[in-house]
Amino acid sequence: MIKTLGKQLYGFRKDSILTPCFMILEVAMEMIIPLMMASIIDNGVEAGNINHIYQMGIYMVIIAGVGLFAGLMGGKYGSRASAGFARNLRRAMYDNIQTFSFANIDKFSTAGLVTRMTTDVTNIQMAYQMILRMCIRSLISFVVAMCMAFLISPRLASVYLVAVLVLGCILGMLIPKAMKYFNNVFPKYDDLNESVQENVSAIRVVKAFVREDYERERFSKASNALYGMFVKAEAIVALNGPIMQTTVYSCILLISWIGAKMVVNSELATGELMSLFAYCMNILMSLMMLSMVFVMITISMASAKRIVEVLNEKSSLTNPDNPVMEVVDGSISFEHVYFNYHETAEEPVLKDITLNIHSGETIGIIGGTGSSKTTLANMISRIYDVSEGSVKVGGRDVREYDLETLRNQVAVVLQKNVLFSGTILENLRWGDMNATEEECIHACELACADEFIRSFPDGYNTYIEQGGTNVSGGQKQRICIARALLKKPKILILDDSTSAVDTATDARIRKAFREEIPNTTKIIIAQRISSVEQADRIIVMEDGAIDGFGTHEELLASNEIYKDIYESQTGGSGDFDEGGDN
Repeated sequence: MIKTLGKQLYGFRKDSILTPCFMILEVAMEMIIPLMMASIIDNGVEAGNINHIYQMGIYMVIIAGVGLFAGLMGGKYGSRASAGFARNLRRAMYDNIQTFSFANIDKFSTAGLVTRMTTDVTNIQMAYQMILRMCIRSLISFVVAMCMAFLISPRLASVYLVAVLVLGCILGMLIPKAMKYFNNVFPKYDDLNESVQENVSAIRVVKAFVREDYERERFSKASNALYGMFVKAEAIVALNGPIMQTTVYSCILLISWIGAKMVVNSELATGELMSLFAYCMNILMSLMMLSMVFVMITISMASAKRIVEVLNEKSSLTNPDNPVMEVVDGSISFEHVYFNYHETAEEPVLKDITLNIHSGETIGIIGGTGSSKTTLANMISRIYDVSEGSVKVGGRDVREYDLETLRNQVAVVLQKNVLFSGTILENLRWGDMNATEEECIHACELACADEFIRSFPDGYNTYIEQGGTNVSGGQKQRICIARALLKKPKILILDDSTSAVDTATDARIRKAFREEIPNTTKIIIAQRISSVEQADRIIVMEDGAIDGFGTHEELLASNEIYKDIYESQTGGSGDFDEGGDN
């Protein structure tokens, strides 16, 4: 874990070294001051030497100034090192997340990844800064003060040593107990973030169904669970304060009592006793700071484990050693394909899929909810890898291709259309960042989006709000189709992506595809017969298997499922999928 995190210090190693150096210098200056105070009392005040007092006073001002400078510089470099470390961690996690397959993302959950990149990284940042500054400073201060105390009076210094041993044992018992709770706290953060994320993203649905009270209760449960875990953890950590205070004042009382007797018996000079009090406070304050550092480290250890899990996670989809860098055409072949989302699943999601699609064909896919239509299409762009068998594009197994090359030639318009905050042109150029405005307009014409875009006051420069909330569902779908067309793909997959447009517009889109991109293989997943009946061939899916594959006329004559769907939709009997398995 330390090795993995240590790699993210690049660019800030110099700051990480300078910070403890300045902290050591600050401590050195602080340790000299009690000796000079003792000298002022013993050789100045008691001896009546005013010049010595002035001389020591000037030296103390200089040393205090050097200590102040060292403290300021330590703060500056410590802040840079910890903030830079946090920046590198976030960047490294984000970069690694971009390589994740859907299976990897499902493992962590979106809310969990957000928590790791925010709360967990902030904990690591705070802990690292405390280690560089507070921990180094207090540790050096403790060691030096203890050495100086033993040089002055081993008898009195032994009081500190006993206090240190007692506090060390107490911390050793408290920290493991607190760690157990902190390890369970951050999954609760994930639950809380998930509740907030779902509520905000679906706020219109929440209000439409008047579910505000339910969502408040759900959030309260997640928040109270987090509160409860923190109370238990902090209750243990809070014991550190009174124990520390009791130890500090006990040491002061013992040193005052024993030291006063030693001064009376001439075993110790008054100035030396004053120095011992100063060193006593240094030692005990160092112990208090160290206990705070240990508490923060305890919290951050749980965060560190979660961050390292993301950094060390390897994508389940990787490029081969010598990947194929060109997709020659849009032909598709499935050869005895089986697929499971989870290795432990009893039944495969896709079962013995075998089919061949020629380049430039228009293929419809239809079937009930849960029949694995989308899963079948996901195999083509290698969103997931098959469990058994093979999927070939352009005559080559998709696992032989460079992932970026393959996905650049397979454009997918998903069921859930996503637009990003920015202008319509900026969203369109996700398909081709170098596309001209004329190319964007042409793609929108094919997707029947040009007309409504021009009706906006700002046209193609209209700003799309986050999530595309200021455009309708059908408008969003057509912009997403245009965006996919700009990739000029060899394979275009439309996953129920015209469900929010009327049948006339749907027909115009399909007509434009036939005439304008005849060499592109088009896969149309739909719920409506009208969306696929003009396709060259249609796949009928049922329970993860192909129940029929042929033209509209062939399936009407030979396939009962297709015939039932057709009759239910054309006969006005309602949704063919009513009562279907979700």
